[in-house]
Amino acid sequence: MQTTATSAFRKTAETFASGAKTLEQKYSVSPEIFAKEREVIFSTQWVCVGHQSQITKPGDYFTAEVAGESLIVLRDKEGRVRSFYNVCRHRGTRLREDHNGHLSAIQCPYHAWTYGLDGRLVGAPHMDDVEGFDKADYSLHAVNLALWEGFIFVNLADSPIPLEKVFAPLAGKFSHWNLPKLRSAKRIEYDVQANWKLIFENYSECYHCPGVHPALSKLTPYDSAENDLCEGPFLGGFMRIAKGNSLTMTGNTCALPVGDIKAEDHNRVFYYSLFPNTLLSMHPDYVMVHQLWPQSPERTLIFCDWFFHSEAFDRSDFHPNDAIEFWDMTNRQDWHVCELSQQGIASRAYRPGPYSPRESIPAAWDREYLRHME
Repeated sequence: MQTTATSAFRKTAETFASGAKTLEQKYSVSPEIFAKEREVIFSTQWVCVGHQSQITKPGDYFTAEVAGESLIVLRDKEGRVRSFYNVCRHRGTRLREDHNGHLSAIQCPYHAWTYGLDGRLVGAPHMDDVEGFDKADYSLHAVNLALWEGFIFVNLADSPIPLEKVFAPLAGKFSHWNLPKLRSAKRIEYDVQANWKLIFENYSECYHCPGVHPALSKLTPYDSAENDLCEGPFLGGFMRIAKGNSLTMTGNTCALPVGDIKAEDHNRVFYYSLFPNTLLSMHPDYVMVHQLWPQSPERTLIFCDWFFHSEAFDRSDFHPNDAIEFWDMTNRQDWHVCELSQQGIASRAYRPGPYSPRESIPAAWDREYLRHME
């Protein structure tokens, strides 16, 4: 039985979608729109590039591509996480070709200019005789970087709004999920032939779940969503786990609880989108995170990580594949219908269609997107 508060809450959410329609065709197919998105969204907003557990020791690093720019993300000798453009200050050579590893210094493969982990130029062969040359003038170009709940965010803007101010609406909201101390057990990379916005919209509703996700629908009712963030850059809420103890292939819990999960949350799964590139799915026993990286109007790379309590890895009751296989199956079902949507939207017959009351969050996501674009 619904409470009066719950009924009112759903009515408010439905009002947000009233009269809203899907985006015009150009937003999914236009190269000009895609170029503008890179410039006004992905080059100016805080975007997630990874988690601090990827670089636990000084000298650990990984590379990331943001808005067409290659970046090096590393942990320096003092344990600080830093990011630099992957560009030598001599003749612009790309410094690192690999995706991750460990190093004591960054050396250019072309002329052996060498940089410390703090970005300072420490070695430049045969440059001592160049009049006026000072190594202090040629440090690597740094990138704005900040941590939120253990996740690493970067921003390419010259003077961005501080991340703590942007993320103020989420302050303390996820503390009990222990996110900074989790570790990824698996990453799967998906190459999806669909516009990145279609993936956000798909993630933000379960109207499609009965037909597209029969296994998921057996464990969690598609109409059980309760959204607590309904406008702005952060959107989402929870759904109930009605059958079994977890969203896994067996329906059983696959690991230790990730944190100090509240009693009522042991039967809930929380889904939040963080504009513009992160999907955060929090289960009692694991956390799934998607990073979305648009490659073209019709193509998106998706990095999906499954995070678990660090102490779970050495226990006999740790069965990560139970969750990974379940969501790999579910992910691929989603990507397939997103690709079908991309194909249909590209048709001359496409016209924006009306959102249903169960699609209030996709409608809200579209509004946030258009606010940045217009």
